[in-house]
Amino acid sequence: MTYVVTDACIRCKYMDCVEVCPVDCFYEGENMLVINPSECIDCGVCEPECPAEAILPDTENGLEQWLELNKTYSEEWPNITQKGDVPADADALKGEEGKFDKYFSAAPGTGS
Repeated sequence: MTYVVTDACIRCKYMDCVEVCPVDCFYEGENMLVINPSECIDCGVCEPECPAEAILPDTENGLEQWLELNKTYSEEWPNITQKGDVPADADALKGEEGKFDKYFSAAPGTGS
């Protein structure tokens, strides 16, 4: 098992999760984070820290696409270990449906 970041993170990117991760397995895109599934130790400390409830265990049904997306982009985007600035409109977009199709960007973030 591993944890994955879903589309609830897109344009919210609160980053509280990176502060508690003991193995630094988060990677930053322009408008979301992903988890490297081969680095994740399944401790679960990140899941309750996410205000957007974007982090889920990959054992939940229907998360195959998110596991693949997390795997792919964690190999391309820079590692992030410190919380950065939260997008100004994060709270307004929290809970919005269909964010992947509307807002996803494959561009990397800056990392830290």
